[in-house]
Amino acid sequence: MSARRNFRLNATVVLAIGTLVVACVYWAGLSGSWLFDDYPNIVDNHNVQPANASLSSLVGAALSSQSSDFKRPLSSLTFAVNYLVGGMDPYSWKLVNLLIHLLNGVAIFMLARKLIQLAPALPARVASSSLRSHLNQTQRAPADVVAALIATGWMLLPINLTAVLYVVQRMESMANLFVLIGLLGYVAGRQRMLQVNEVLDATEHRPTNTRGFLLCITSLIIPTALGALAKETAVMLPLYALVIEWIFFRFRKCSDAFDFRIATLFVVVLLVPMAIGMIWVLPALLQPNAWATRDFTLGTRLLSEARIVVGYIRWTLLPTPNALSFYHDDFRISTGLLTPWTTLASLVMLVVMVLSIFWLRSRRPLAALGIALFLACHLLTGTVLPLELIYEHRNYFSSFGLLLALVPLLAVPRQTWLALPRYLLLAGLLLCWSAFTAMTSYAWGSPLRLAEELAERAPASPRAQYELGRTYIIYSRYDPASPFTPLVYAPLEKSAALPDSSILPEQALIFMNSRMHLPLKDAWWESMIGKLRQRKPGVQDESSLGALTQCARDGECELPKARMVDAYNAALSHSAPGARLQSMYGDYAWNVLHDHDLGERMTAAAVQNATNEPAYRITLARMLVAQGRVREAQEVVQQLQRLNYGGRLDAQIAELNVLTGLK
Repeated sequence: MSARRNFRLNATVVLAIGTLVVACVYWAGLSGSWLFDDYPNIVDNHNVQPANASLSSLVGAALSSQSSDFKRPLSSLTFAVNYLVGGMDPYSWKLVNLLIHLLNGVAIFMLARKLIQLAPALPARVASSSLRSHLNQTQRAPADVVAALIATGWMLLPINLTAVLYVVQRMESMANLFVLIGLLGYVAGRQRMLQVNEVLDATEHRPTNTRGFLLCITSLIIPTALGALAKETAVMLPLYALVIEWIFFRFRKCSDAFDFRIATLFVVVLLVPMAIGMIWVLPALLQPNAWATRDFTLGTRLLSEARIVVGYIRWTLLPTPNALSFYHDDFRISTGLLTPWTTLASLVMLVVMVLSIFWLRSRRPLAALGIALFLACHLLTGTVLPLELIYEHRNYFSSFGLLLALVPLLAVPRQTWLALPRYLLLAGLLLCWSAFTAMTSYAWGSPLRLAEELAERAPASPRAQYELGRTYIIYSRYDPASPFTPLVYAPLEKSAALPDSSILPEQALIFMNSRMHLPLKDAWWESMIGKLRQRKPGVQDESSLGALTQCARDGECELPKARMVDAYNAALSHSAPGARLQSMYGDYAWNVLHDHDLGERMTAAAVQNATNEPAYRITLARMLVAQGRVREAQEVVQQLQRLNYGGRLDAQIAELNVLTGLK
């Protein structure tokens, strides 16, 4: 048996063992429950819980997400399929996430193997003497085994756990599956293009490979489009491919001439869309309203993200429980270069990392590529978009870049200087990642264990404390005699008092005591209304008001109407209130206050504010019918027809047609 075959066999064994270990590590976490954004996207989103697999139901599910204006239809569609197959048991949903994660691991292995094998193929004229020595070592080293170690380490990284056990982050893992497929196709296409195929010309033999170029084109366009249907982060695929092109292929033909086709391809698939996107997005970002619901500005966001991106490196390679706490709303925002001082230090480190890419490009191309991919991954979510500052799942792809830079330096041939200490360091890292992920996965296996673990990891996080209180409420089953009921108040009141907390804890306290027919403290109402008046409501604030509205409408909560009106008025007092908030107040006014004029007026405002959202028009039509204004209701139904993509509104329109007498 040849040495190369032995290497491949060893790589297969390493990858198989790694995959088995990953499955075992995650198995305990599959029995957990829903968490945080799972509720608005899945649990409370009845569109992804269709009664059947009809075209209209599936289209409705695909276009139901509130996570993004682009709806992320592919992810929502898989949620609907998950529901049709296994119902609302989160176990099967998490199992699908784990399978996607393992598929990504296989794709990471295949891509890493290609990239490791490419390093020795760099043109000799661009390689320094130190690089040639390094390449000779790389050629002797089992590239397949190194790639398997990269893939295994990546699958075990604790920072990637939320992309598996946090169901809604299937969006992230699915998008990255298409990214990896696209990169595999692009690298394969470029390798074909660099193969010399003699084609007789009138004057000379010219190397050409049209099929390889077509593979590059399709690998950049189709996976990017499909991945973006899962989550917008897939649009970074062309940028990752550009980095690989710049470091490994260098825009060259096999004749070593500059390849204008490749340069033109990146202009079309990357530079032009990026320019259009910046022209579309930047003017809105410069408006104060874009940051009204955030506690940071564009400037303080950029300063803060420098610290965050540098911190991600430590969180990925040397994680600690306090770092990977899931909730990061206790993060201290940078308000200047020296407030805190780590802001300037982080900016300096980022500059050093960028410069090192150029220095390492011809000396250690894999390290240069890994650093470049890590930084490129955070250009979308870590720069100018008014997103939340920190999320661990944003490192799902960037963590591959870090391992691509690190693991080949540790998994060196036995003849290499200090090989044994490097092996021990690599083994120690793999063991540390496995143990940390297993420990966290075990906590995720029980809602109560998870809530207590995350609250302990982040004692200053309003969300972590809120989730602990909310979990105690769930376990209390709204029974005043339950041993969990007295435990509720401390974490929720602590959460409410922490800086920059939303109204979620106050809402939970009011909701629980009302359901249990216990007294409602004036301090809870005053705190909630004060927060709504102080800053423009965010998504969580709106969801909180919506939960109280539904509870009052369903007759399960006896809430002071004057307090609820004050809360809505405070929320609506800010400029450009959201359509969702207007619709909820319309719901409360109509069904609880029985003020039909106010209810209709707020619902009509929601329709005008969100012209492409059919739910508000459906509600408005029903209100008009209830008031006997059938002709106006018919006009609204006719407007709904324009939003009935794929028949997704057939059932609602048919019901309204009966009510309005339309045929």
